[in-house]
Amino acid sequence: MHQLFIAEGEKVIAEFLVAKYDLEYLFVTHETTFFNHIDQKNIISATDINKISCLTTPNNCLAVFKIPTQKPIDNSGLKLVLDGIQDPGNLGTIIRLCDWFGISDLICSANTVDLYNPKVVQATMGSVSRVAVTYCDISTYLRKVSIPIYGTFMDGESIYNLKLPENAIIILGNEGKGISPEIEQLVTQKVAIPRFGPMQKTESLNVASATAIFLSEFKRTQRNL
Repeated sequence: MHQLFIAEGEKVIAEFLVAKYDLEYLFVTHETTFFNHIDQKNIISATDINKISCLTTPNNCLAVFKIPTQKPIDNSGLKLVLDGIQDPGNLGTIIRLCDWFGISDLICSANTVDLYNPKVVQATMGSVSRVAVTYCDISTYLRKVSIPIYGTFMDGESIYNLKLPENAIIILGNEGKGISPEIEQLVTQKVAIPRFGPMQKTESLNVASATAIFLSEFKRTQRNL
């Protein structure tokens, strides 16, 4: 295993460079001047960068970085756990939300989509360089913690009715199946986002949209303590 990943676009690549990720290769087209300070860049044609790009609409630059060593989980504060998230766009957006709301650690089940999938990397817009993402057996992890574990369910108690702690874990489940039965057994409080629409016909929220609401409510409550 080479333990490398691809990043595309000036902003995304710049975020990884600022975060001191080890750069292996940088490919830029002739008209690109953004990375003039990088000695090891390789100037190639737009046609060639189109061939190596993972994007439908390629950028004018592509970099290859080393995957950093996984950091130990910091068990203080608010943590987010993902149980089987499959869509790269959802994972990338959730990582950006963690960055926005100051969530330092995101813990993912082994069957969650790969963090370094090119679509995930692009969707994070560089936020992955500021959020520690750990893949592990989440069942084992959850059995070891001593803080409240909130699981997100359609039939949980309204998030708006609860006094939410500063140190806690929020679990979000698979896009179609939700939280797995094994992990559900470890939840200490089921929570939900209530529906306000008069027809009550919407089956569920997109998992990234739900993440934004849950994190916002936890942070809002903590500011008011």
